[in-house]
Amino acid sequence: MARSRSSWSRWRYINPAYFLKRPKRLASLFLVFVFATFFFWDRHTLLRDHQEEISKLEEKVTRLRNLLEELKNGGGMSVEKMKYSGEGGHAVKYMDSPDNILDAQRREKVKDAMLHAWSSYEKYAWGHDELQPQTKNGVDSFGGLGATLIDSLDTLYIMGLDEQFQRAREWVANSLDFNKNYDASVFETTIRVVGGLLSTYDLSGDKLFLDKAQDIADRLLPAWNTESGIPYNIINLAHGNPHNPGWTGGDSILADSGTEQLEFIALSQRTGNPKYQQKVENVILELNKNFPDDGLLPIYINPHKGTTSYSTITFGAMGDSFYEYLLKAWIQGNRTAAVSHYRKMWETSIKGLLSLVRRTTPSSFAYLCEKMGSSLNDKMDELACFAPGMLALGSSGYSPDEAQKFLSLAEELAWTCYNFYQSTPTKLAGENYFFNDGQDMSVGTSWNILRPETVESLFYLWRLTGNKTYQEWGWNIFQAFEKNSRVESGYVGLKDVNTGVKDNMMQSFFLAETLKYLYLLFSPSSVIPLDEWVFNTEAHPIKIVTRNDRAVSSVRSGGGQESDRQSRTRKEGRFRTHH
Repeated sequence: MARSRSSWSRWRYINPAYFLKRPKRLASLFLVFVFATFFFWDRHTLLRDHQEEISKLEEKVTRLRNLLEELKNGGGMSVEKMKYSGEGGHAVKYMDSPDNILDAQRREKVKDAMLHAWSSYEKYAWGHDELQPQTKNGVDSFGGLGATLIDSLDTLYIMGLDEQFQRAREWVANSLDFNKNYDASVFETTIRVVGGLLSTYDLSGDKLFLDKAQDIADRLLPAWNTESGIPYNIINLAHGNPHNPGWTGGDSILADSGTEQLEFIALSQRTGNPKYQQKVENVILELNKNFPDDGLLPIYINPHKGTTSYSTITFGAMGDSFYEYLLKAWIQGNRTAAVSHYRKMWETSIKGLLSLVRRTTPSSFAYLCEKMGSSLNDKMDELACFAPGMLALGSSGYSPDEAQKFLSLAEELAWTCYNFYQSTPTKLAGENYFFNDGQDMSVGTSWNILRPETVESLFYLWRLTGNKTYQEWGWNIFQAFEKNSRVESGYVGLKDVNTGVKDNMMQSFFLAETLKYLYLLFSPSSVIPLDEWVFNTEAHPIKIVTRNDRAVSSVRSGGGQESDRQSRTRKEGRFRTHH
């Protein structure tokens, strides 16, 4: 019986009747149950959250390991990947804003356009200079140097199109050959090929691109072997014999001769060989000898005497990029005393630019006219639409009041350039415009060959003012390209912006410049920041390197006499001589 009673006393706590007779104990048991449930549930939730956190950390570690491996293997890393891969919080914060979400969507649309253009080039014109989309074949407009491929390298890299970039790199490594019996434009080859290769080297750190840039630059150097140091504009890549085109009467072209400075200075900096920089800075020494008070030079220069010929003064074709490179050489050297002479020359030229500003009736559009002697011609090239961006970029070097004056002028000119597009049925701009009394603007040459200049200026104005209006204008221009120029096998220009009749050429600068500037227009300002990079006239970003050297001495090829003048500079533009 004792055993039986003891057994009952142990098991009575599981008998419901025991607790029904003792309500206080039932309440205590219920509280114990509730607390135990909360305790175990809380522990389970904490464990689950902890596991999720560990999982996220493991993903980040894996991603960082992959990026580290990519860097170790020399493959480089895209700017976009660098910006967003290790900074998840930053990227999420950027994406939170509705405006930024819209930017990201538009950026992806531009990236899709680049993929369409590039894949069409890969399929139908691989290794050739340019694609003819309508007939689906490649043409060698620049001697078969793969101009579109090289022009596109940094655009692919910036957009994070790594597979496409790697295929292009393999072509550069295995197939790019400069030993061609071809009379090349020194200007075009410099801005597209030397500039494209140097930019890709600065972005990726891959020495292959620097070696190739040096190879082609060495083939161009004999062009500077003239009595004055002003280069001839054409040279045979295989044999090295330079000359000028017959239609210039033997003269060199201002933009063609004054738009190699950024590339050749950068090449000297990266190779340690001063010969490239000396050649191009000697040009500035020569031009600065008799630099006019208004800083405006005619488009033809005698390469033997270094004197200018009676010819047009313009910020459009054949003049434009000379003025641009005066400013950008100063920026490239990080605005130090060693490059202050470039800034001085540029500011002189901008005084001259102000003398060319006119306004239309009835709408008061500001424009830049051209000049021949003392006569003005009320004509403005779309090429001159780089000027608003140049003025905005250079305004920071003035006093606050002066800076605002030039920024306001930049905004006025940009409005005019945007209306070059808006004034036509296709919403794409013609090649040039005329301005007559009582008529704001009328298309002169009516083709559009996918040029970038207006979009370039919108990019600079958005970066420097933060005014999103410039993004909206750029988006409208992009949509007009999509509507009128996109075809099954790439993008084409228009023979006539009024009728929309298409041509059969996808210019290499559409991928190098137009799409790149559109992509950057909708990217954070930390992607290719303007305080670290300067764009050459083909939109290839080159790393800014502080210059503390004295103004470079130049040795004349004819006399061997050194000159050590401090007051020299150079300017740049955007003329494509073959158009």
